This record gives sequence, C-alpha cells and structure tokens, in this order.
Amino acid sequence: MNKDTLADLTTIALNFRDERDWKQFHHRKDLAICLTLEAAEVLELVLWKSTDELNAPDAARDQAMADELSDVLHAVLLLAEAHQIDLGRVFREKMLRNAIKYPVEKSRGVSTKYTDL
Repeated sequence: MNKDTLADLTTIALNFRDERDWKQFHHRKDLAICLTLEAAEVLELVLWKSTDELNAPDAARDQAMADELSDVLHAVLLLAEAHQIDLGRVFREKMLRNAIKYPVEKSRGVSTKYTDL
C-alpha cells in the first residue's frame, strides 16, 4: 500500500533532510524562498507555450511537471513542519471558508472574485 497521507509524506521529507543533516540550513525564510523558486520552475515549464501546445500529449513535459510539483510539495511540507502547521486540518478549514466566500449559486461557471459576486 502506498504511503501518501500528508503525515507520511512529511515523514519521508524529514527523513530525507535528516539523513543529510540539512535541518541546519532549513530556516523558515529559506524554506519560503525555496517554495517560491520551486513554484517558479513550474511556471517555466509553461512559459511561452500556447494552450494547444500544453494540451497536446507530451510525456517528457508531463514528467517534468510531476517532478517540479513534487519539489513544490516537498518545500510546502518542510515549511509547514517548521511552523508546526497541520496542513490537512488547515486546508479543510480554508476550503470551508472558501465555500462561504464562493457559494455555488453565485460562483458556478464564473471567475469573478468573491468581493464582486
């Protein structure tokens, strides 16, 4: 069985870090910068590409996207752990707040910001 809960993935990330004695470098500021840099690498994969190009099958591009998204998740998990944030709990809470801000009857099929609904 795959271990893919947030807690399991966090343990994998922490073990990887600790085996290499990298915690000394993982300050909150640096983890936040790392997250931004990894997210920028996701953007780089789509830069200057048309919608048609991005919708066309491309196994190499899809693998590169998977790798970059994994790097983003790694940074998110480490940053959340550094701040002692329970991502599962806070994500559920945030989605509940979003559901209030974006009620289905007002937001379905539209991209309007909640303040303008």
